[in-house]
Amino acid sequence: MTKSFEEFEVYKKGILLAKLIFELVNNKPFEREFGFKDQIKRAVISITNNIAEGSEYNNNKQFIKYLKIAKGSCSEVRSMLILAKELELTSPLEIEKSYYLSIEISQNLSNFIKYLKTKM
Repeated sequence: MTKSFEEFEVYKKGILLAKLIFELVNNKPFEREFGFKDQIKRAVISITNNIAEGSEYNNNKQFIKYLKIAKGSCSEVRSMLILAKELELTSPLEIEKSYYLSIEISQNLSNFIKYLKTKM
């Protein structure tokens, strides 16, 4: 890979998702949910960190491994958004943008993995 991870659209979308999640958990209903807040923040940070780390290996096999981890973290975020809605920590409207962005990122990661596999 000759591109820097900061140039990948999926990385940029991951940063946007992280911003949305951090804003969401700063709302009053989450103030006493320390474990929940910590876990969802760790998961969303893991998405971009794994994209960044994997890209530095300059090896498609290694990069794919880290993209799969990022994809798993993306699913974890989505699962926690569903749980937040079910626990009535937030309204469906408040999670909508984050939820659909997490789906988009997951699809982008799948497509990126498929692309990299064709280059091996």
